[in-house]
Amino acid sequence: MTVREERTQAAEDLKTFAQDLIASEGLSRDALSRILEKLKAIAARTDFWVNDDYAEPNETDRQARYRIAGNDDDTFVLYLNVMLPGKKIPPHDHTTWACVAAVDGVEENRVYRRLDDGGEAGKAQLEVDRIVQVAPGTGVALMPDDIHSVSIDGAKTIRHLHFYGRALETLKERTVFDLENGTCRPMAIGVKTRQG
Repeated sequence: MTVREERTQAAEDLKTFAQDLIASEGLSRDALSRILEKLKAIAARTDFWVNDDYAEPNETDRQARYRIAGNDDDTFVLYLNVMLPGKKIPPHDHTTWACVAAVDGVEENRVYRRLDDGGEAGKAQLEVDRIVQVAPGTGVALMPDDIHSVSIDGAKTIRHLHFYGRALETLKERTVFDLENGTCRPMAIGVKTRQG
């Protein structure tokens, strides 16, 4: 079997595992933890995610997102994110579950706790709940209403796998938060997804 065939099979096995687990047990932090373990094992196969197949982004975008696998109905979608140092993504939610595992490089995830009840449109108060350094061998799992930010510090380009319950391109209800001004608004999709 070629590396590409192995990669395709690993992605399909991950999808099947996640679908079966959530169908039988429902969505929970425990289920996401188990899915994340499978994702970390695929991320450890660095030969799957080489630059020849997944080129670095340009300096303007600072991020290239490749869709690796997913169902035809845009559920259980696996992406590879390649991000340049200095890339920052402000606090946001996903409205679906997400698991992130590192292939190469470090991605700082700040996970926030919302202090207000969301009752006033366009307003939000957050505080940092925890900081997770997503590096090779580690990851983070997020429930649909969890809020996190991403920062790529240092001098190294990162390659990380992101696995979502629904495709990013379909998530029209996401919210992005402005900590300094205590505001929130709908979040744009960001960079265009490439087919992997």
